[in-house]
Amino acid sequence: MEQEDVFKSRLDLSGVRAAVEQVRAELGKILVGQTRMVELLVAAILADGHVLIEGVPGVAKTLAAKLVARTLSVDFARIQFTPDLMPSDILGTSVFNPKTTAFEFKRGPIFSNLILIDEINRAPAKTQSALFEVMEERQVTVDGQTYPMAPPFIVFATQNPLEHEGTYRLPEAQLDRFLFKIEVDYPSLDEEVAILTGHHAGRDPRHLDLVQPVLTAAQVVAYREKVHQVHVEPALIRYVADLIHRTRNHPALYLGASPRASLAVMGGAQALAALRGRDFITPEDVQDVLLPVLRHRILLTPEQEMEGRRPEDVIRSIVETVEVPR
Repeated sequence: MEQEDVFKSRLDLSGVRAAVEQVRAELGKILVGQTRMVELLVAAILADGHVLIEGVPGVAKTLAAKLVARTLSVDFARIQFTPDLMPSDILGTSVFNPKTTAFEFKRGPIFSNLILIDEINRAPAKTQSALFEVMEERQVTVDGQTYPMAPPFIVFATQNPLEHEGTYRLPEAQLDRFLFKIEVDYPSLDEEVAILTGHHAGRDPRHLDLVQPVLTAAQVVAYREKVHQVHVEPALIRYVADLIHRTRNHPALYLGASPRASLAVMGGAQALAALRGRDFITPEDVQDVLLPVLRHRILLTPEQEMEGRRPEDVIRSIVETVEVPR
């Protein structure tokens, strides 16, 4: 108990927690349910990570991302990916200016703070590869000139898991750049009743003006610094490393997780701990982020896929085999 009190006095996270509660209150004006998705989206913002959101049409993937963007007083851009989209349509291109007789770089929509990419798997590999540098290094290089992105820089991307006509599989290198992959399920019966009741009463989810900004770009950067200071015990660092290491020699896996996954688990756990008012992480925080961090980073062997096994099944089995530090 004394140790916990010492931890609580180390870092003041009251501002972070109050801001998160404000964000949730604003989202609650329009969004019904999806508390897990909202928690992970906010955690990703605080952990400086990108998010891939997967779900069938109509489960509020795009709406949730747009509403979270509304709670931040930052620049927002939405890009609809299509099969004919070119890299220059995202990054920008050099345009000749007859007045100066020189080429000038015209910035593309990626030059914003929060980017929503709808149906990211609609664009071919050439266009998707345009995101590699900017997602990892927060910069764009065009014609030998490098343009840094203004912080914060966050990508939320959506995709439909069922529709395969006109879609392209995301490369592993691109998937690895997403901190979380959130799988959005159907609402519960009570949540669907609440959606219908609200719609019948005149609440229109398209009225985004109901949601007001509560966080500035400077606050997001400051809160990220605090999240980075959330304490991680050496035993928990080893616990994270052990979990990731076991994905690399698991018989059911063709591809294990990289060190970037270890960093993602630790950073995500720190963000969740801060959201929950603690300046130290617990094994439960690590386990809570393990599925969204790993489900898109590991590949099953063909035999396991044929048997109908899912990455989540393997991740849970790994958690059961690793001793939890106390």
